[in-house]
Amino acid sequence: MRFLMPLLLLTLSAQAQEANTFHAARLKHDQALNTDPKSGLWRDAPAVWFDRGPDDKVVPGHRTEVQARWTPQALYFLFTCPYESLYLKPSPDAIGETNKLWDYDVAEVFIGADFDQIWRYREFEVSPQNEWVDLDIDSRHLDPDHNLLWNSGFTHAVRIDAAQKIWYAAMRIPSASITAKPAVKGSEFRLNFFRMQGPPPDRKALCWRPTAKETFHVPEAFGRLQLGE
Repeated sequence: MRFLMPLLLLTLSAQAQEANTFHAARLKHDQALNTDPKSGLWRDAPAVWFDRGPDDKVVPGHRTEVQARWTPQALYFLFTCPYESLYLKPSPDAIGETNKLWDYDVAEVFIGADFDQIWRYREFEVSPQNEWVDLDIDSRHLDPDHNLLWNSGFTHAVRIDAAQKIWYAAMRIPSASITAKPAVKGSEFRLNFFRMQGPPPDRKALCWRPTAKETFHVPEAFGRLQLGE
């Protein structure tokens, strides 16, 4: 029995780490973005789902899917976002960066490559109107106005299916905007996915890995992205 307990603990630890790990599939070459889950870009892409808030409680009717692909040059993500109602910014600007976009409906990727300085990571957001913001984050010193001068060069595409009440957001994030190391099979990143959805006072906040706090900026709660075949 004394030998079984350490083995059981190791097994449980390995299972917990696997549950926190998202395995992205490799693309043969970079492709133009689209928001069709049935397209060649996304059809066989691995997926994770989340339907819980930061407090780990289920948010009914908002089970979100995220799929991931990669090339040595870029990471690709597709969000499939069911909604009850949309909360959109008036007079949207899909060209220039939109500060405080998180006050409206968004899909968000928080991702970093530094496992020693976990407070350093990048934040990428896209709205149903294709507004966007990208931020270089140090969660120890969050700037309430945020420094918008950093530019990742990421691209994005969106689509709203009003009949099905689903909106889609695709992102292509240059790997060089996250780390100077080349992206290769087995590379790992620290990762979390988020959504803000719907009008106040009933705004919905959703997380892939719950943060146990009102803020999304809890790097200790992040999962992992591992680049696979």
